[in-house]
Amino acid sequence: MWLALAFLSAALLGLYDTAKKTSLKDNAVIPVLFLNTVFSTLIFSPFIISSLAGQGGAPSGETGLLQAHLLTFAKSCIVLTSWLFGYFGLKHLPITIVGPINATRPVLVLLGAMLLFGERLNGWQWGGVVLAMASLLLLSRSGKKENIDFARNKWVWLIAAAALTGACSGLYDKYIMRMLDATFVQGWYNFYQMLLMGLMMLLLWLPNRRKSTPFHWSWAIPLISVFISAADFAYLSALRQPDSMISVVSLVRRSSVIVSFLCGALIFRERNLKAKALDLAFILVGMLLIWIGSR
Repeated sequence: MWLALAFLSAALLGLYDTAKKTSLKDNAVIPVLFLNTVFSTLIFSPFIISSLAGQGGAPSGETGLLQAHLLTFAKSCIVLTSWLFGYFGLKHLPITIVGPINATRPVLVLLGAMLLFGERLNGWQWGGVVLAMASLLLLSRSGKKENIDFARNKWVWLIAAAALTGACSGLYDKYIMRMLDATFVQGWYNFYQMLLMGLMMLLLWLPNRRKSTPFHWSWAIPLISVFISAADFAYLSALRQPDSMISVVSLVRRSSVIVSFLCGALIFRERNLKAKALDLAFILVGMLLIWIGSR
């Protein structure tokens, strides 16, 4: 069951990336991200209200309510950091480059799971790691055809930072989902993100809005929240199951790159697709090897 939830999360995540790319076209990043957190909080407001009423309990075992909120707030900070890096990077890069870079995130999760949770890599999994690293080298070569120098392009480095902090978030999720309920975490971490983004709006964007990219409304903005909320619910529910493996869940989740790549080709009409498809194939074969080794 947890594997089916992971695949569902992957499909929704691909649509989420597409909605993000659409909403960020010639648009200000911080208001888009703030509205995303507002809509996501509204979606999960019933769980927040039930928690406040004492009907949605979230902590389990010896986890107290204060500790549960502190753990969830820490998740909000980690995820929001990854999102800020990712939103700014995605705005300035083709989605057919961003997607494959993000798809290497399971490699980082695998290594982290090996160090923190005692998960061990076998020959198949190491083969997948090597192929994923090779795909990045191929992708950097493809990027040069679009005047994107991976070593010097700050937006590429932001996507890399988003992948790294996203991997940290995945490992942290596996830790806290042993103690907390998925609906509690998702409801409150969206609420805390909304508060943090509200502060950023007031302190950073509003005072300087006339000097930066103007904000305009797009109906793709609420779709971001719908897709990420559904994707995260399926993802956290998968991790909640005791036999789930964070390395496998994270791996399947990154297969969302197939959906975002197809949308980049069909909707955004991005260039150099044949070379990028080869790079993507290396990543997908690498993920397949990791999955075989995880069975």
